[in-house]
Amino acid sequence: MATKETRAHGNAPSKPEAADQPDLLGLEPGELRELLRLMILARRFEEKTAESYQLGKIGGFLHLYVGQEAVAAGAISALREDDYVISAYREHAQALVRGVPARAVMAELYGRATGCSKGMGGSMHLFDRSVNFLGGHAIVGSHLPIAAGVGYAIRYRGGDQVCLCFFGDAAVNIGAFHEALNMAAKWELPVVWIIENNAYGMGTEISRSAAITELVDRACAYEGTASAQVDGMDVLKVRAAIDEAVRIAREEKRPSLIEAITYRFMGHSMADPSHGTYRAREEVEGWREDDPILSLSDTLIEAGLMTSEEYEEMDRAVIEEVEESAEFAEASPRPDESHIYDLAYSDEYPHGLDRRDSWR
Repeated sequence: MATKETRAHGNAPSKPEAADQPDLLGLEPGELRELLRLMILARRFEEKTAESYQLGKIGGFLHLYVGQEAVAAGAISALREDDYVISAYREHAQALVRGVPARAVMAELYGRATGCSKGMGGSMHLFDRSVNFLGGHAIVGSHLPIAAGVGYAIRYRGGDQVCLCFFGDAAVNIGAFHEALNMAAKWELPVVWIIENNAYGMGTEISRSAAITELVDRACAYEGTASAQVDGMDVLKVRAAIDEAVRIAREEKRPSLIEAITYRFMGHSMADPSHGTYRAREEVEGWREDDPILSLSDTLIEAGLMTSEEYEEMDRAVIEEVEESAEFAEASPRPDESHIYDLAYSDEYPHGLDRRDSWR
């Protein structure tokens, strides 16, 4: 096991120490295996997108989630089907875990009409209303007020749904973070805020940008907001923390701020594909020793809940699914030019105006 000194660079948060005995949370074997499958799906999907990007089949920006799979799988698995999920631009895994088909996500990355956003959004703008996945937002922190709005809509309608909002550590220093958390606390909105603290905002280590590096402490400024810091490399610990935050949102009608300490094994984006010059190689390799997929697979094998052969078969099946999604995307048509303005302007205008009038 890597030490704290090799694990963290500068004042970046270190991964919490693991417990001697894993807590399986009372989950059924099938549920545990599904958590593992979802993390493998996210990992293999990202590996395929990196390959496709390098071959020129995916354009624009591409931010990979490799290493952070436990956060998405642990958090989203705690939700009901009628709950909501909203995320930032590193959202492929969240979309897949939420139930957006791999075909639809890959086709969107390829810019094809069969994509979940009809080929109009790309990597950073995945959206699928059928599973209440509300994006994919490229501007840092821009979706936090939207999540507050979703929470307000739930409250206004008298529902008991929850909105799960993912964002990175760099977003906590912008105005929208404070505005959204203040509104959620004041109006008692059922929003679970999840900081995916991977220690770097692009190439800037967190201690260089944040006066308070224990980001979970930001919750104390918003009375009534529950908070917890969790090991984001352990899917079961993430699941336990989100289970409680979801309970608080449903039953007590209060928001929560969860800081998941995690790490991206790749660079910020495909423009920075490896560890870059801002991270020590020893730091990256130290975190790789705590790969969340291998950790859960080892736990299940040691508990007698699956065999190594079953793990390998699960991995093979996921690889086949991902390869098929790429073939589907490659064969799908591009959006027709006639749809270029679709969803950009409303087709309904007041007082009998038509689209031409709106430009005057």
